[in-house]
Amino acid sequence: MKVAIYPGSFDPVTLGHLDVLHRAADMFDKVVIAVVANPQKAPLFSIEERVEMIEESVNHDSRIEVDSFEGLSVDYARRIGATAIVKGLRAVSDFESEFQQALFNRKLAPEITTVFLMTSFANVYLSSSLIKEVARLGGDISFAVPAPALKLLARLTPAGGASAALGGENSPAQG
Repeated sequence: MKVAIYPGSFDPVTLGHLDVLHRAADMFDKVVIAVVANPQKAPLFSIEERVEMIEESVNHDSRIEVDSFEGLSVDYARRIGATAIVKGLRAVSDFESEFQQALFNRKLAPEITTVFLMTSFANVYLSSSLIKEVARLGGDISFAVPAPALKLLARLTPAGGASAALGGENSPAQG
């Protein structure tokens, strides 16, 4: 069985993340989307909220498992028997840092391969940090995240309700 992990903070999960995840699931027998507990980042959502958000977003696809971990991705991959790490790319700027990380991981665990997948063109501009910023300003983010993420992000809106996140008048350019 070919198993891959797709590690990340997913704070929140975006449609770009899900695009990469579903394409990875077509390539491997099982993909574990693994929420990283990174103490250097200050996530908006707890590990439990992020795991639940992703579980609700993947529609119980039997090829996909959701988990969380602390530490190195290669150590986690070894622990669960994965032979690949999936990394999503949006732009050249993503590639530079992900490539460096992949080379380091190869040195740490030569038996684990990093696979880069480009997100679809429709999702190339999406980032979790931009989505959180737009949500805080009351902008419409419904086109960028799955419904479970939209529900959690609604608490960021100025009005504190889902209606502002679903159809606010502010745009990133107005923020």
